[in-house]
Amino acid sequence: MLKELHTAAIGMMNAQTRLEVTANNIANASTVGFKRAGVFERNLIDARANLYNNPGKLEQNDPPIGSYIEWRPGGYNNTTNPLDLAIDGSGFFVTKDAAGNEFLTRGGSFRLAPDGFIITPEGRYLLGTDNNSIRIPDYKNINDGDINANKTSVNITIANTGEVYANDVSIGTIQLVDVENYSQLVRVDRQSFIADVDAIVKKKPEELVNIKQGWLENSNVDIIHEMVTMIELQRAFETGSKVIQTSDNTIEKSIQTSKFGYY
Repeated sequence: MLKELHTAAIGMMNAQTRLEVTANNIANASTVGFKRAGVFERNLIDARANLYNNPGKLEQNDPPIGSYIEWRPGGYNNTTNPLDLAIDGSGFFVTKDAAGNEFLTRGGSFRLAPDGFIITPEGRYLLGTDNNSIRIPDYKNINDGDINANKTSVNITIANTGEVYANDVSIGTIQLVDVENYSQLVRVDRQSFIADVDAIVKKKPEELVNIKQGWLENSNVDIIHEMVTMIELQRAFETGSKVIQTSDNTIEKSIQTSKFGYY
């Protein structure tokens, strides 16, 4: 009877993890550059040991299931915004926060900060091939309270090689990198990743860089598939719950019967 409880519990733990991952995929179906997460059975030997009640093996924080990221590209959407960028092929943009931490992202929805730097919606700076933040020169913010302030008119053009032009003057080249082993990337938010210390991160050669200005890469989540998966997982979770409830009732009746026989 206890084996049935263990089996149902392990199945429910797995279903719960899948539900959480699926719900997160659905929530980010419209997030630019988001990569779908999936799950897989990663510790089958440990799961079998748990089934046979090996002491100390069944831990709530170490279920026999793991997650992975699907790196296939999403569809591309033409926005005509000059600071919307999409990578055609493999690779990542490199961004840096105020503390100097670097992040890799496929989300190319950038904007121009008041001081002229090209930044992400989170405020991280887009890096160039010289590892410095790319800045549009002579950009002034007219929303500084001075109605007579002059704003320099800047036409921003970005070549498919990543070279950035402001009024036809080259001001830098966007840095694209690639990682030898994508499993060494850790997601830190919806769009951004950091590389493990052992990860091999290399700048992409110029001939392999292909950036599309005025385009965005959409999420690679198939919302219909995710909804069907969620329904199936909810039913599996409910089934496991019923198994535990039935086993619990059976154990309770056995205890009551044994008490009656004792007296």
